[in-house]
Amino acid sequence: MEIANDVITDQKINLIDGTYTPSEAAHIVNSVLKVKINFHKLHRLSIQEGNELDECKMDSGRIKELIDEQEISKAFFSQARLKGKKLKMSSIIHIEIED
Repeated sequence: MEIANDVITDQKINLIDGTYTPSEAAHIVNSVLKVKINFHKLHRLSIQEGNELDECKMDSGRIKELIDEQEISKAFFSQARLKGKKLKMSSIIHIEIED
């Protein structure tokens, strides 16, 4: 964390760090993906309320990417579950103030 004139300009949040069963890992990942998908759906809806002609390509594209990732992760977790494996996961959110 950088502090200049008592103003925090950088933050890191250790969101996920550990070893999980495939079911636990699937629950964590799916929960995060659902929140992000809902965020983009609500954002797209709020934009379209003001302008129903706006296609919201960025939000729509991101929703598709996240749904595709859900399907890929579902197969990945299923494979790990069938093999009786544990999964190590880590995720750090890095936030910086932009000028």
